Amino acid sequence: MKVQTTKLPGVLIVDPVVHRDPRGFFVERYQSKTYSEHALPHEFVQDNHSRSVKGTLRGLHLQLSQPQGKLVYVLEGSIFDVAVDMRVGSPSFGQWVGVELTSENFRQLYIPPGFAHGFCVTSDRADVLYKCTNYYLPGDEITIPWNDPNIAIQWPVSNPLLSQKDANAIQLQHILSWLPKYKAGEHGVHAV
Repeated sequence: MKVQTTKLPGVLIVDPVVHRDPRGFFVERYQSKTYSEHALPHEFVQDNHSRSVKGTLRGLHLQLSQPQGKLVYVLEGSIFDVAVDMRVGSPSFGQWVGVELTSENFRQLYIPPGFAHGFCVTSDRADVLYKCTNYYLPGDEITIPWNDPNIAIQWPVSNPLLSQKDANAIQLQHILSWLPKYKAGEHGVHAV
């Protein structure tokens, strides 16, 4: 397994070892001991699976009182996956990183607690799985607009398919007091 850092501390790209032969492939998508050895969370409490059509954009989502770390990967298709630092006071506050995750590259993206998450489907259809370090808590999630000018993500779509919740998202400038606070020395892995 290869783990790469990104420009956002704590946001990591994971490339698992893929064994290919004439029959197909075998990949170990997750193993607690290996992830722990690479300073990645090794305890996840919830797995989520979404299927979306091309042009769908989900996000940007962030849980407040029970922040979630997420390990994201694609079973079928391809997505442009994005993490945004939402920890007020962080040196990288409001900055984003985007990574192409596909069923062919087997790449995973780890997004720590305190970061917003969103993705856009770039294939005809995509099945996306993500492991979470905390449970989903209805009513605890906020949604920031995919096209918020204060973040300025360069998405591969200009007119995405959105859920009603995502279409009614609240701009970053109006929710600053709700966001998690940055604690120096935690390197993006935790929010307080």
